[in-house]
Amino acid sequence: MPSASAKAIAIPIRLFGPKKTYASQRATLAEVAALAIRPESYAPPNRLDRKVNISVQTVSGWPVYTVSPRGSATARRALFSHGGAWYHQILSLHWNLIADLATSTDTIFTVPIYPLVPVGTAATVIPIISDLVSELVTQVGPESVTIMGDSAGGTITLAVAMHRRDHGLPAPTRTVLISPALDLTFTDPAIAETAPRDPLLAVPGPRAVAELWRGELAIDDPMVSPLHGDLAGLAPITMFSGTRDLLNADARALVRKAEAADFPVDYHEAPELFHDYPLILIPEGKAARSVIKELLR
Repeated sequence: MPSASAKAIAIPIRLFGPKKTYASQRATLAEVAALAIRPESYAPPNRLDRKVNISVQTVSGWPVYTVSPRGSATARRALFSHGGAWYHQILSLHWNLIADLATSTDTIFTVPIYPLVPVGTAATVIPIISDLVSELVTQVGPESVTIMGDSAGGTITLAVAMHRRDHGLPAPTRTVLISPALDLTFTDPAIAETAPRDPLLAVPGPRAVAELWRGELAIDDPMVSPLHGDLAGLAPITMFSGTRDLLNADARALVRKAEAADFPVDYHEAPELFHDYPLILIPEGKAARSVIKELLR
């Protein structure tokens, strides 16, 4: 059963979260258009300066942040791709997670602020993130590099892993997926069963945004929907999903695919937990972070 904290926080998530917007294609696309005019801030919170060193450079026209633990030299590297349905910017929840992982594991994080739809698409974003991973591999070797992401960032992360494999590039040591969206057709029958219980997500809006994200690619192209790609040659995957998350269907489908291919997936499923729960400091979120920290160490 979920903790009391998880039950309590699910209530304001349902009342004040984005589910109502996501339930309507029209409302979601109107928000996409509004954010293209007045973009959200992607800046890391000022309070993080007390915990970590933060710098930024421009790569291919993108801001790319580096978040480093204070006072130590480390060979560990990780690249984090943030979620947000391909049209929302990185949140303070993401920055807090990154700073926590960096300081707890002595890992330097690379955080790309990739272009969102309608400017960014799978075909334009994924190769550049793969190039950023290559820079980390050059610095410290693939055995010291982890790639990770949540939600839409999980989509990107697994697609980057496949892109690297398909182009003969070294695989990082591990891929970490937090509540990933892996099949942007959103046609798994289990989604319809879970959607009414999901306090955060609905299908129509994200499905409409997925049409923008795919660009000229087919919706079932592995660059867009990595569940449709081959797992052979990828680094082992660690994945987190809650059963009140409509994307839990994708997570379970990936586990079935991995089992059929004898591919290593370390799957952590949280009963009655909602989307992206590892970003929140409830007991289940802390437990998920502990697993990630052990991997990074």
